[in-house]
Amino acid sequence: MDDDSPAARWEQRTEIPLFVASLVFTALYATHVLAVDLPADVKDLCLTAMYALWLVFLVDYLVRWRLSGLRFLRFVTTHVLHSVVVVLPLLRPLRIVPLYDVVQRRQGEPRLSLYARVMAYTSISTLLLGFTGALAVFQQERGAAGATMRTFGDAVWWAAETLSTVGYGDITPVTTGGRAIAIGMMACGLGLLGAVTGSFSSWLMQVFTREGDKRPPGR
Repeated sequence: MDDDSPAARWEQRTEIPLFVASLVFTALYATHVLAVDLPADVKDLCLTAMYALWLVFLVDYLVRWRLSGLRFLRFVTTHVLHSVVVVLPLLRPLRIVPLYDVVQRRQGEPRLSLYARVMAYTSISTLLLGFTGALAVFQQERGAAGATMRTFGDAVWWAAETLSTVGYGDITPVTTGGRAIAIGMMACGLGLLGAVTGSFSSWLMQVFTREGDKRPPGR
């Protein structure tokens, strides 16, 4: 039976608009970081819009807390992803799993298999995390003394190295903020890589087991 609680209805109504708002927030942040030649008033407008969207995310978080009926600390610890994305709104696009569930409930179409969902989620999450991580670390490293990350292309290359856990070491963050971002991306890279590897291995085992069951018993 579908969940018809107030919290579920709120999520059903707001998940898609908030996901779109998170993409707009990411685009505004990218503009603020990369478009260095923008007039000051345009940059101020971008910042104002970003703060307004962040306020929307905060209101959504508080509404979810009130509808949950939990104490605030209990809600924070049991809704970790919600808590993280309200502090770091650049990560909000990673909430594509609830978005997928909302879309499927509205369309009533058959869902993808578990393995397909895991692989699709991790692939999209890796792209989004790599892009936002490159933006965030480039903002920290740009112009820093001794920085090896001189262009956004360098930041993207560094993000790919970090998320894939390769780490050539040709480009490394030198600022405290850049290194903090690097720690988070290393942890996320290990988690995403483990999810893909585990899901793919489970899928292969399922295929081989199914093929083995179809073979006639040996004489």
